[in-house]
Amino acid sequence: MAKILIVDDDPDMRLAIASVLNSRSYEVIEACDGREALRKLKEEKPDLMLLDLLMPEMDGFDVIKELRISQEKEYPDISVLVISSVREEASQRRYELELGRKLDVDDYIEKPIEPFILLGRVEKLLSKGGKDAKTD
Repeated sequence: MAKILIVDDDPDMRLAIASVLNSRSYEVIEACDGREALRKLKEEKPDLMLLDLLMPEMDGFDVIKELRISQEKEYPDISVLVISSVREEASQRRYELELGRKLDVDDYIEKPIEPFILLGRVEKLLSKGGKDAKTD
């Protein structure tokens, strides 16, 4: 089964998402901030990362920046599904203002998360291997 990295500073959110993913027998890895996420990406080589944007230390925006800088050599196949309480339009705008380019992630879900929608998006990303997986 696929290996999925959940990155969120809220332990209850990580537990809830892990429970949903475990119901489909995915291998789940967890990280509580961006620094730990980057370390676990290198160590565990997950197929998909579920990434919160607002975290202390290194936030999700910084993780995405780092991924895009070194993606081709270090993380060529990782898909990113953002899970955030921030509206997608606001996140896109912040990223564009900071970097001058579009927030390049494979999918985006706003919290609170409906478990069946989450599973559908995860399954679609894993089967397609990435981009353009949005469906409702």
